[in-house]
Amino acid sequence: MEALFHRVLSCSAFRQIARELHVAPSTIQHQVERLGRHCLLLHEQLRPRTPPKEPLVLDGFRTLESGHYWPFDLNLVIGATSHYVYGFQDAELRRGGTMRPGQRRHRARLERRYGRPDPQATRKAVEGLLRRVVPAGSQVELHSDEHQAYPQALRRLHNRSVVHRTISSRAPRTARNPLFAVNLADLLLRHTGANHKRETIAFSKRRQGALYRAAIFVVWRNYVKPFSEQRRDAPPGVRLGVIQERARVSELLRRRLLPWRFGIKGWLERCYYGRITTRNLRRCRVHACRYAV
Repeated sequence: MEALFHRVLSCSAFRQIARELHVAPSTIQHQVERLGRHCLLLHEQLRPRTPPKEPLVLDGFRTLESGHYWPFDLNLVIGATSHYVYGFQDAELRRGGTMRPGQRRHRARLERRYGRPDPQATRKAVEGLLRRVVPAGSQVELHSDEHQAYPQALRRLHNRSVVHRTISSRAPRTARNPLFAVNLADLLLRHTGANHKRETIAFSKRRQGALYRAAIFVVWRNYVKPFSEQRRDAPPGVRLGVIQERARVSELLRRRLLPWRFGIKGWLERCYYGRITTRNLRRCRVHACRYAV
């Protein structure tokens, strides 16, 4: 499992990993799902429950499931100074942008057959994510781009005080940009995940699979990867005081975590048990094994 943890973050696709380990790709898929469930619970166990003492940065990482006609956003909330990933949540989107007439007709045929994504998906996802990350009664400063759904989500957080600052997405993406922490996380997600490459055949066939891999990335980014590769210093979890020292992958995987001990609910529960469906698949397998938690 430790070797598989590193392979998933080394931009390898499932078939490449299976070829190296002489197993079926479905075996790799099942084990990565198991790793993802473990990392979801591990991050839920370690993440801080107190109000953040640093500004938070919010952004949506655009990627695909089942092809270009089914995009979705991976909404991330990250500490502006620590670069700690506090949480993530998905939002199913409708394909937009410039399309040829034939592509528009094909999109219309797909939507007639499978339905159209919820136009309020981003607002609902951001609202749920901030409710999970920001404790009730606290006050935080939030930086984001000028996405119209973000203020709509913030207006529904009645028991949380959020000071919202917007930054143009056209601003140079340098270290001086207030959104640098999340821009760097987006870069690392695309760099380490074969399923997030542009024009790839390794894209996630299900959104649920991409979320499991995102959970593995979050644990690696927060507790294993140094803040700076050149200085080899402490990871974001140590800078934030969540853990005392950089964790080894073997230590993170040593103890089995059971979901009923964490009281997970809502989106986190649906994500853990694989209940986030992909619209154009007739059957989406869920995690219903009693003993393989």
